[in-house]
Amino acid sequence: MRRNLIALSALAAVSLSLGACYEREQNKPQSAPVPETQAVLGDVDLAKPVRAVGTEPFWRVDITRDGLTYTRVDQPTRRAPNRGVTVQGTVATFATSTDIKEALNVTLIATECSDGMSDRVYPLTARVEIGNDTLTGCAASTSAIMGAGESGPVVDRPAR
Repeated sequence: MRRNLIALSALAAVSLSLGACYEREQNKPQSAPVPETQAVLGDVDLAKPVRAVGTEPFWRVDITRDGLTYTRVDQPTRRAPNRGVTVQGTVATFATSTDIKEALNVTLIATECSDGMSDRVYPLTARVEIGNDTLTGCAASTSAIMGAGESGPVVDRPAR
């Protein structure tokens, strides 16, 4: 009987300790969710599609939530994941690597820019480093670029 009582006590102690571990794990403090901050630079919402463009050679980088797409007339298109943006003051940086494992860094600066080929005025200056190339150009929201005329500011128009 004494053996049964000792075995029963031991089993109860193990059950309680296992239950306590489970309860502790279940009640373990959870990490706070990462706050979603809206990254805006030069009145351009960087959470929405952004396009950087340049001339001589003609190139562009489309930045979306899913990724960055680099297009240049004399090279194949390259794609890269969007790993997020780092904003420091008036400078935003997207740092990633392409599908062929070369670095792709896009730096946007909140300074007006002219592409040199039109009379458009973009809200951002762009610098793109891809592989061994460094390209400079201009940037704005994709919707502003698509809706802009051949001259004037490249900005999103308020809905009427």
